[in-house]
Amino acid sequence: MADLRRSTEARQVELTDAALHIIATRGIAALTTRSLAEQVGLSSGAIFRHFASIDALIEAVVARVESVMESTFPPSELPPRERLDRFVEARSTAVGGQVGIMQLMLSEQFLLALPEGGSARLAACAQKTREFVRACLREGQAAGEFRSDIDPGALVVVVMGTIQMLALSAANRRQIGTAPQSVRDALGVLLRPPPPVVPQSTRPKGSRGR
Repeated sequence: MADLRRSTEARQVELTDAALHIIATRGIAALTTRSLAEQVGLSSGAIFRHFASIDALIEAVVARVESVMESTFPPSELPPRERLDRFVEARSTAVGGQVGIMQLMLSEQFLLALPEGGSARLAACAQKTREFVRACLREGQAAGEFRSDIDPGALVVVVMGTIQMLALSAANRRQIGTAPQSVRDALGVLLRPPPPVVPQSTRPKGSRGR
């Protein structure tokens, strides 16, 4: 029975991942039992052995997105800089592997097409992400790990934009002009506190330039 349950769960994950692929490449309106069956090589009837309806499938898709997003948050006891570094790498990699997640999270059209409650759950995921990044930045600023001359709210946009760019590049298998690690390193440099301003030395009175 345990093996059968694992097999069923594995098939459900396969179906939800296939649904995310359809959403990413063809739009949520194209997600039907027929298109999903063709995507995974099953009959339409076989789909209903795992999900009672298309709404149940979309509910599972939302749960899958929540699970993937939640898995990218690093341990809270890490220092803020390391915590943010790990998050940027994990989130961009995870979303790059499932670009349909980004489509659902960023497209208002997709959110409106979800069953009642689904869009609210994804909005909560997005809010948790923003709060996590903002908290890392604020803690890092307080600890002197991040620059404090820019408001954390503005830096959140920079961090999230970097994650989206890395995820899209990974999903499309395109070169971004440099390695992902270099991009993450560049983000780290941007967030690093600027060097202290050293006052320009003044010449002793009466000295002349040569």
